[in-house]
Amino acid sequence: MLYTAKKYLNHANMLHSRDAVSVFDPDLTACAVVARQLDFTEYQEEVPVHSHRKGQLILALFGAVTCQAENDLWIVPPHCGVWIPGGTPHSAKATWNAHLNYLFIEPGAVTLPDHCCTFAISPLIRELIGRLVNENTDYLPGSHAGRLAQVTLDELATMPQQNFNLPVSSHVKIRQMAESLVSHPEDRGTLKDWAKRLALSERSLARLMVKETGLSFGRWRQQLHLIIALRGLASGMSVQNVATELGYESVNAFITMFKKSVGCTPALYFSQRK
Repeated sequence: MLYTAKKYLNHANMLHSRDAVSVFDPDLTACAVVARQLDFTEYQEEVPVHSHRKGQLILALFGAVTCQAENDLWIVPPHCGVWIPGGTPHSAKATWNAHLNYLFIEPGAVTLPDHCCTFAISPLIRELIGRLVNENTDYLPGSHAGRLAQVTLDELATMPQQNFNLPVSSHVKIRQMAESLVSHPEDRGTLKDWAKRLALSERSLARLMVKETGLSFGRWRQQLHLIIALRGLASGMSVQNVATELGYESVNAFITMFKKSVGCTPALYFSQRK
């Protein structure tokens, strides 16, 4: 029995050590649209920097994934999708419980933004992609799968964009601050505190933040907290624990920030997406 248990654990560790990028190359198929599903209980949670010719829509069915591309961090909470145009280097980190659908799209197959963005995903698109996951990668354009793919593209082109990204910038000072706050989001240092740490004047840092990210320091940190909160809540953390991780003095203060950012409480936000 002990041998069997060890054999099972070794097999589970081997599965979890697999790199999701190595499992499927979307550029090997001539089909304009192809879908794949990944359960991150079986793969490494971190996907290294890579790119492919086809554009990629990452849809979170459960859990969440954070992508880094174009000097931005992108959060994909449940039932939203992040669009990454073809040829864009990107990496990803999924929560332990993430179930993702990937939709790979050949350049020119549909008019989508030429930059990364997040989309609200309708139930229809979610179901269409779920159906395409079961299709082979060599279907004919006029086949049933081909027609499903075309409807998916037509619907996707109408989806509204959402603001779930955090501009990071390649500027050494801003990146240094961003990396520190991503690792320690509970840090409540003010703009004045960070100016001192970065050997800048407060006014210079304020101008640099707006120039490099388009956001004030306060708005940028609020967006960072929203991204970390969505990721934590999607992985199963309680509102109390998320509020503590982000350094809020009370749960109410955290909920106020969340409502200001997305228009509703965390409980309502996730109940609407079940």
